[in-house]
Formats: sequence, structure tokens, C-alpha cells
Amino acid sequence: MTARKSNSVTAATEPELVITRLFDAPRSLVFDAWTKPEHLEHWQGAPRGFTVTTHDVDLRLGGAFRICMRSPEGVDHWLQGVYREILKPERLVFTHAWLDAQGRPGKETLVTITLSERGGKTELTLRQTGFGSVESRDGHKEGWNSTLDRLAEYLTKARLA
Repeated sequence: MTARKSNSVTAATEPELVITRLFDAPRSLVFDAWTKPEHLEHWQGAPRGFTVTTHDVDLRLGGAFRICMRSPEGVDHWLQGVYREILKPERLVFTHAWLDAQGRPGKETLVTITLSERGGKTELTLRQTGFGSVESRDGHKEGWNSTLDRLAEYLTKARLA
């Protein structure tokens, strides 16, 4: 399966990230991949080369998630967030904050995932706002693109299963 990539960075007072992908999978499967543990454990939370060592998810409005990603060098990177909106099968909104070495959250951003049907395929738009700097936004762009590549690979396997 291939996913069409489109990255655009909007000009705004605050850095914002927008990534659009077209997945060759039905919208219901793409939504389930973002919300069901049996799918999440296969792809979510880590760019290529990273492994997820902890993935706690309370998927409900106001529920929290906490993820630990281990880099190829063995360094743990923790992040957490809270689900603000869950509208099956079209929208998922959650906060996103990295934790420092003492477990304190850094700057919180807001991630909105929108899924639209496109002739049997699914167009995913990821919008992340609230960055403290362009550098932070650009780092997240690289991480999200790698993670979405993993999602595309997983969706291929899930459709064939």
C-alpha cells in the first residue's frame, strides 16, 4: 500500500504543522488503527527505529495516554496527553506533551486528526498547534511522517489479514 504524502507548513503567528496523507484503507479501519489497542500496539507512538516500551491509553473523552518510546541508542522519550474529542470515525483531538527527565511535562500542543472518505480510501489530515518554536514544529514533522509511514505499512497488513 502506498500513502500519498503532502506536507504544508502554514504561515501563522504561532508555528503550526499540517500533514495530509491518503491511505488505501477504509475510514473505519484507519480510525480503529488510532483508537483500538490491538491496532495501536503495531504502529503508533514511534518513528521508524524506535520501539514503544510503555503504552497506557484510556481512550475516552478526558482520558489520558502515556507513551515511552525508546530510541535506537536506548534513550527513553516519554510523552503524555489527554483526549479532548473522539468522534467516530472522523475526528480525534488530543493534547501532546513531552516529559523531561524528572517526569514534568513540557510545552503542550494540540493534535487534531481528521479522517475523510475519498472513494474507498481515507484522507488523513494531522494538524498540530501550540509549538514554542519553528524548530520544535519541524522536529515533530519528521517524527509524524515516520510514524505515518509505519501506519501505512500496518494498514496494508491489517487489510490482508
